[in-house]
Amino acid sequence: MKSKRIIIVGGVAGGASAAAKARRVDEKAEIHVFERGPYISFANCGLPYFISGEITDRSKLVVMTPERFWTTLRVKAHVNHEVLSIDRVAKTISVKGPNGGISEIAYDKLILSQGAKPIVPSIPGVDLPHVFSLRDIPDMDRIVAYLDKTKPRHAVVIGGGFIGVEMAEAFHHREMHVTIVERNPHIIPLLDSDMATYLQDQIRRADFDFKANANASRFTQDGVDFEDGTHLKADLILVSVGVKAEVEIARIAGLEIGVTGGVKTNGRMESSDHDIYAVGDAAESINALTGARSRIALAGPANRQGRIAGANAAGGTLTYPGALGTSIVRALNMTVGFTGMNSKHASNAGFSFFTSLTRDNNHAHYYPGSNPLMTKLIVEEGTGRLLGAQVIGEVGVDKRVDVFATAIAGKMTVDDLESLDLAYSPPFSSANDPVNVAGFVAGHISRGDVATIAPEKWKPSGEFLLDVRDRDEVEELGTLEGAVNIPLGELRDRLTEVPKERKVVTFCQKGQRGYLATCLLKGSGFEKVANLRGGYIQAKLNGIQSEVPN
Repeated sequence: MKSKRIIIVGGVAGGASAAAKARRVDEKAEIHVFERGPYISFANCGLPYFISGEITDRSKLVVMTPERFWTTLRVKAHVNHEVLSIDRVAKTISVKGPNGGISEIAYDKLILSQGAKPIVPSIPGVDLPHVFSLRDIPDMDRIVAYLDKTKPRHAVVIGGGFIGVEMAEAFHHREMHVTIVERNPHIIPLLDSDMATYLQDQIRRADFDFKANANASRFTQDGVDFEDGTHLKADLILVSVGVKAEVEIARIAGLEIGVTGGVKTNGRMESSDHDIYAVGDAAESINALTGARSRIALAGPANRQGRIAGANAAGGTLTYPGALGTSIVRALNMTVGFTGMNSKHASNAGFSFFTSLTRDNNHAHYYPGSNPLMTKLIVEEGTGRLLGAQVIGEVGVDKRVDVFATAIAGKMTVDDLESLDLAYSPPFSSANDPVNVAGFVAGHISRGDVATIAPEKWKPSGEFLLDVRDRDEVEELGTLEGAVNIPLGELRDRLTEVPKERKVVTFCQKGQRGYLATCLLKGSGFEKVANLRGGYIQAKLNGIQSEVPN
């Protein structure tokens, strides 16, 4: 019986995973991978960390070589071979080899894993020698060579997404003055604005800054000109404004392109032609939470999609459930994690939802080295189902985001978060982990245990603002405009100073004491009282007017 021939276009994460899984499913299959570049599989997520100097051994970025692919898996990997076209009727691909010759290669099953290329805007000066983008090892090599040769002192990074932030950090690690330029109001556009503002406040330095709501108009020899007439000095410019799926040969071949710009696939990762699969950045699949068409350019989904496509191309029956877009990025001393939907996503998807905000230490406060974690949950009204989570802190962000991602995948509610039995020891957590605490707060809101106010939606309009922080906090940090300060410890003895006929909004620094004050007032006969979620910190992050201390 003739062996099945499986052809894979593109290596890196999706293609290499597809080849490896196909071999495990079918030992007899003939498997070829055609890669346009010089590396069949490399750690593209590691490139910024080699540029920064944190990874010192360049060879460790090369995950798989053609020789090792053949030795371990009997997969024929062809580097420097570009696939030019697909003939779906003849079931062949046209391939240009390194010598320029063109060959027609037949396939039984075809897997497309061509990824996405950086979007390079048509800005004058974009072709100057100190302007770069980053996609692969050759790009990385060019940047490192420029850094080593010219020793630039000022870098401008155009684009504040994950790659932009990682590269800004890499340049800062190289002792450069860095400015991140973002056309949106803040960096990491996937974050809600209050969370992103908090992040920027934590990482801003004299030599690490941001320019928001900005559009570059020209790159020059000494920097960047902007549409607002301003100029930033730069002897190195990195453009990282997004990526575009590489789907041209798929489009020409007549495969259906989805609404997100990727090759449309079903749960088996099959395209509109059931003998052709698509994976990774160039594939459109579904969002695991909403079922909506989605294209998520991340290494984790690409690996898992490749594994599923490889198995199915070889005769398997695996199904891809979709992705949540769970992400994490380090920014100087801070780490940012995200999973599921943010507020904008949830609103656009038609969900009725609320948000909760908590601040808790990453481990027991009495154990040395504890640091605050700020957590924001997006929760469906009525059901309490977790829709999304954002976490920012110095240590411990990763494991909390992974717990939240697991909870979303398991369709858990915030009530479930309250009772999760998570590992505890003072160096690692608290008896009530920050995940539990986030569940407590969101659970109170979901059940209606106490009335709350979302700072991102609230503007004071005649309420009695009750600041229950200690006096020294108010004197040092200020308070909301028009607020009356009655410390929580004195509130029971000063209830006559709080008007029952007006709506009372309680707040403290982070939210907990405000919640306690709300419970106290409710228990004392006050009917119109609500706690400001996230307290004074979150109010300021959302632009609510405050009084600066003297």
